[in-house]
Amino acid sequence: MLKAKTKVHVIPHTHWDREWYFTTSRSKIYLAKQVKEVLETLENNEDFKYYLLDAQASLLDDYLKWYPEDRGRLEALIAAKRIMTGPWYTQTDQLVISGESIVRNLYYGQSIAESFGHSMAVGYVPDAFGQAAQMPQIYKQFGIDTFLFWRGVADNRLKQTEFTWKGSDGSEVFAVQIPFGYYYGGNIPEGEDDILPYLNEQVGKLEAKASTEHVYFPNGFDQAPIRKNLPELINRFNEVDEEREYVLNEPERFLQEIKEAATSLPVLEGELTEGKHSRIHKTIFSTRADLKQLNNQIENFITNTLEPVLTISHSLGHDYPHETVAEIWKLMFENAAHDSIGGCNSDTTNQDVFFRYKQARDLGDNLLELHMRMIAQKINQEETFSFTVFNALPYVRKGYVEFDAYLPEKEFTIRDVNGEQLPFTIKEKTELTDYVLNQHIYLNPSKKVYLPEKVYAAKLVVKVNDIPSLGYSQFYFDLKENELGDQPNEKVDSIENDHYRIQFEDDCTLTITHKPTGSVYKNQMIFEENGDDGDSYNYSPPRKDLIISSVGSDGTVDVGRNAVEEIMNINLLMEVPRDLEERADGKCSVDMPLSVSVVLRSGDPLIHFNVDLDNQALSHRLRVVFATDIASKFSYADQPFGIIKRPVALPELDVWEEEEWQEKPISIEPMQSFVNVHDEGHGFTVFTEGVREYEIIGEHFDTIALTLFRTFGYMGKEDLLYRPGRASGEKIIETPDAQMIGELKFTFAYQMNTGGFDDAELVRTAKEYLSPLTVYQLADFLNGRLIFSNRDEEAQFEKEYSLFEVSPDHTAAVSAIKKAERSDAYILRCFNPYETLSSRVDIKDHTLEAVALNETTAMENIKDLSHCQLQTYVIK
Repeated sequence: MLKAKTKVHVIPHTHWDREWYFTTSRSKIYLAKQVKEVLETLENNEDFKYYLLDAQASLLDDYLKWYPEDRGRLEALIAAKRIMTGPWYTQTDQLVISGESIVRNLYYGQSIAESFGHSMAVGYVPDAFGQAAQMPQIYKQFGIDTFLFWRGVADNRLKQTEFTWKGSDGSEVFAVQIPFGYYYGGNIPEGEDDILPYLNEQVGKLEAKASTEHVYFPNGFDQAPIRKNLPELINRFNEVDEEREYVLNEPERFLQEIKEAATSLPVLEGELTEGKHSRIHKTIFSTRADLKQLNNQIENFITNTLEPVLTISHSLGHDYPHETVAEIWKLMFENAAHDSIGGCNSDTTNQDVFFRYKQARDLGDNLLELHMRMIAQKINQEETFSFTVFNALPYVRKGYVEFDAYLPEKEFTIRDVNGEQLPFTIKEKTELTDYVLNQHIYLNPSKKVYLPEKVYAAKLVVKVNDIPSLGYSQFYFDLKENELGDQPNEKVDSIENDHYRIQFEDDCTLTITHKPTGSVYKNQMIFEENGDDGDSYNYSPPRKDLIISSVGSDGTVDVGRNAVEEIMNINLLMEVPRDLEERADGKCSVDMPLSVSVVLRSGDPLIHFNVDLDNQALSHRLRVVFATDIASKFSYADQPFGIIKRPVALPELDVWEEEEWQEKPISIEPMQSFVNVHDEGHGFTVFTEGVREYEIIGEHFDTIALTLFRTFGYMGKEDLLYRPGRASGEKIIETPDAQMIGELKFTFAYQMNTGGFDDAELVRTAKEYLSPLTVYQLADFLNGRLIFSNRDEEAQFEKEYSLFEVSPDHTAAVSAIKKAERSDAYILRCFNPYETLSSRVDIKDHTLEAVALNETTAMENIKDLSHCQLQTYVIK
């Protein structure tokens, strides 16, 4: 029986980085030229049947801003499935960003592509630095059951290009790896004597990896122009190569054919982050920590505060600003593209990234302020100093709210709607009477407005009770003497609450006593600094490193106690090397002062840490470490829509140099918001609002290390310890901004718990940690230029309100609450946050309809969600 001919599917495409060592401005200028040429080529040559526009619908938005007259041309070619685009808005990273960012990226990308006639139903990921373990489930819920990618799989566990990829929840997709990269067929020779040797070598390597007669041969590379004579070249291939059949194709048709031919596929499970054949740059999680912090804060703000409050506002009769929210998300998607979010860019490009974050944050802050104000001004209230507290989670919350306010000179007590006095403290206070009152505008001079004799801008912390689920409640200032005064700072060295006692030791470490068990843990909160000989893609230690610890450094401490918290203020002075040259010589000539506040609050199981430091050193890394008593084999962290269990040391470490891996297989890992180690009886967890990177270290793997920042001086470097060989990126581009010289701020939290992992409810704790109660102050004397004046509204809302409430028992974790995109219903997205337990969602007096992530396709309403299972509900 004759062997079937190899069918070589030649896929014309471009991989379009929206920015990298170049800026978005340059990319857009050349994109306009590129798309214009694609349109002309496909319209004028019927033999040029297909072209893949990198699966990024944002390229359509970019092009049509300048050439709106070409929309009809694009619609015709996309509807005919000749130009392939979608399902992404931008080619997003999957490990650095949040699950909601991934979902919204696909939602907007698919919606835009469909509005042009067709969205490619392929999880096409040509260059992302690793694949998240939950992607099969996400793809399936967007109607995508095939996956085409490059990076993340080694031949140690996959000998062929075709396999079944199984996600954390058990969802499966048919997967094909592009084994040698998306640019593999980008340089086709045209000389008669060159073509056949080229095909035999290039296609021959693909045949050796394939398990069917089909191979994927991509013709394109970064920002590549269309190869106009490609159909003629393919005809020549068929003439000179009798052993193979060459066809011009696109990913959907290719995957349909190869899927029908593939049999007995191996199954790979979980995330794909192996760097043997292609670099995955596993430490981009901490590249440009300042930009990573902005991304993480804004992502959390949008999904944990802004969208739920907008949902509350809509339920009270206000318009839901879909287009404004979409604009905010699209700014985030532009920054979520794999180079942009990685920080693997020139400094000028990262300045563009920062500005988009600024725009997104400004839009979000002001949109939130407007809707809180529209609600507050319609609430019945008699008090001059009234405050509305918003709870963005679908269950009753109590706890602490920290906010800025304008205060009177008089003494006051804070009371809730029931008249109960609330403990509070004023952390900062500045007199601004003239400035604030001069901003006031008398829209109605006949109305008498109370103007305080003095006005102070202040930062308050208030302990509040039972704020209604997904709703609001009021508290107000009773202008009487405060009975719960603060205490002055004291020269003592310990703080405590009902969970912990924390002692500052002479060697500048903390000793934490866990009161429920009486266990004492020493060597807590140690700052470790070492060199970074890496670049914008990879952390890599210097060949001559010097590790500096905060243990034994110069340190002072004072303690403040007030009605709501105990605060330990610690000042540390670490002496560190100025640069890698000093480090190699063992010299330390630069002071790195750290100001650390450690905060305990009554009833709060978290220890809160705030770190301010002044960085004047170059090319180094700073981590904070917490010692546990658990010798760990595995770490546990949250991932998009679930948790993930990872080994603390990879077996590939024994063979990577011998096998010549592209990167050292390190256990520096990503997370969404926390990392945990535990056994059957107790556990330790670090939560972060900043960099999402951790490592389990120590001789017995018993210490959690959270990366705060790392710095470097070049976009790319050669011959790193952790990444041998060529440079990634451009080695001639210096990145002085990436040295992050100046003042830096970090926040994180630590928790000890008894019981097992599921008992600790860590995902819920993380959600609350990243979903602060939000406050709006309404007062007539503030109505003016300072916040824009607003007319009076009829008071018609009650002082408390709740939209709906989720039952508390083994409740699935909340990922998103928002208004549906295409109806007046509300969306509640949840997932199972447990290791072994099932979870469910019940809402009193509401019927839940399950839909896919696209919000339109009906799904089975699964009563009990299993491990990492994700479900979206429509609430009408």
